[in-house]
Amino acid sequence: MTIAPPVVHTAPPAASSGGRSGSVTWMAWPAVVAFVAFGVVPLIGVLLLSFTSWNRLSQDIPFTGLDSWRTVLSDPQLPHALWVTFLIMALSWLFQTPISLLLGVFIAAQKRYRSVLAVLFFIPLLLSQAAISITYKALLDPNFGLGAGLGFEFLQQDWLGDSTLALCVVVFVVSWQFIPFHTLIYQGGIRQIPASMYEAAQIDGANRVRQFFSITLPQLKYTIITSSTLMVVGSLTFFDLIWVLTAGGPGDATRALAVDMYQRGFKADLMGPASAIAVILVLVGLALALGLRRLGGRDASASQLEGV
Repeated sequence: MTIAPPVVHTAPPAASSGGRSGSVTWMAWPAVVAFVAFGVVPLIGVLLLSFTSWNRLSQDIPFTGLDSWRTVLSDPQLPHALWVTFLIMALSWLFQTPISLLLGVFIAAQKRYRSVLAVLFFIPLLLSQAAISITYKALLDPNFGLGAGLGFEFLQQDWLGDSTLALCVVVFVVSWQFIPFHTLIYQGGIRQIPASMYEAAQIDGANRVRQFFSITLPQLKYTIITSSTLMVVGSLTFFDLIWVLTAGGPGDATRALAVDMYQRGFKADLMGPASAIAVILVLVGLALALGLRRLGGRDASASQLEGV
């Protein structure tokens, strides 16, 4: 596998359309209406529900003020769930980013066999997280799984019964499914890098590795930030994969914030505290997204390419 992508000729950017932007503003309205209907309105409903003690069974929804918030914020389970959530987030980011970047460089090449591999490679992205979790749960079974079938002793471990191993399995399965998606993002970013930059580097005698670290990586700055934002914010919503795979166990080893919210709301019928956790998830996601955007220091009108 080459470290730096091959030279790809790109068409020159089109001229700015100037004052035409105002005439197409209406095209954004369907998305705005959908966002308000399916994003903002439910969020307001959850926020209001966090000030109640509704048990999901009664028709009455008693207003209890900040009681649910006090219950959640004083519960020692909340810091633990936050720690597990951030641990899964950090480990999956560390695992996915370099692999996605290198695979993106690999499939960015204009070669037919790499296009075929890319199509096969994206299949995990099409599968549901519940199906993936059931499959991995069966494969990792110490008695009837892959280890027992192949006779490999190192695979015959209690992968989902040990706290550390269960967390590692969650991170691996998450990465296995979403690396193709982020590879696609990096592939698109790499193909936008002007070929003239690589041609100039070749004239100067730079090898593939030098081109990767001096051209490819700096030019993918905003792509890395975009991919990282999707990874970080998306990791806050991991529920079905963790629930089917470990149900938050063993003990509370993989009880992330989303799993904690589900257990309070749909197992203990405490919709008030569960809604408070949902609001906390939204606030944490917004803070992380804004922090990463600020880290990028990107001007909305600036070019996506460094020095261009």
